[in-house]
Amino acid sequence: MTDYIIQAEGVNKSFDAITAARNIDIAVPVGAVWSLIGSNGAGKTTFVNMVTGYIKPDSGRILFDGDNITGHEPRSLSRRGICRSFQIPQLCAELSVLENMLIALAIRGNRKPSFFARAQTARNIELAMNELEKFNLAALRDNRMSEISAGSRKLLDIAMAIAGHPRVVMLDEPTSGVAAEEKFPIMDLVMEVLAKEAVTILFIEHDMDIVTRYSERIVAFYDGEIIANGTPEETLSDSNVQRYVTGTVK
Repeated sequence: MTDYIIQAEGVNKSFDAITAARNIDIAVPVGAVWSLIGSNGAGKTTFVNMVTGYIKPDSGRILFDGDNITGHEPRSLSRRGICRSFQIPQLCAELSVLENMLIALAIRGNRKPSFFARAQTARNIELAMNELEKFNLAALRDNRMSEISAGSRKLLDIAMAIAGHPRVVMLDEPTSGVAAEEKFPIMDLVMEVLAKEAVTILFIEHDMDIVTRYSERIVAFYDGEIIANGTPEETLSDSNVQRYVTGTVK
């Protein structure tokens, strides 16, 4: 085991003529809570996709707890303890809250989808309800996705992502699409749950109020590069960040 849970070393990725990641070097300590900021197309999601196995770097290495995981499949990385949520929750609309969680537990347990037919045992339902209770979703167990709020759908997506008790969680805009009054309560709850689980957190976010409130460190991306990596005060006072990310340059 190393002091760093996630490391990227000289990582590059292009899509035809577009460079999405250029010589990315980063080392994330165990237990960190970092945010990734930058305009759309800056390279944040590409970085997350490479770490979680959804795309493969053209060059460079990605390490997890010191082991080279470059190019590994998402399901393999999930079993090892790297999980993510998405900007748009990945939920089965025709299923209930509980049924979605049962499927997540089955997948995290490396079972085939047909396992769902046997998933609804008393023990599996108990495990699923325990996960839902952490996020105050237990009362919604029988509701379908159209019957719950956008904030509850976000929480369910995150609850499903951490159902396998991962070591790293990567959240893609955890407060996007939810009502303004829900943003801080949602993040407070998510951070409380993940802190109890001792999970390392990386989250993509455009809302600077969310970023400054919850981040120990902020990594700023622009044009496929990391242009700043520091405390919130350091990163947000950086002239390049102010010029290219926050638009606050004087």
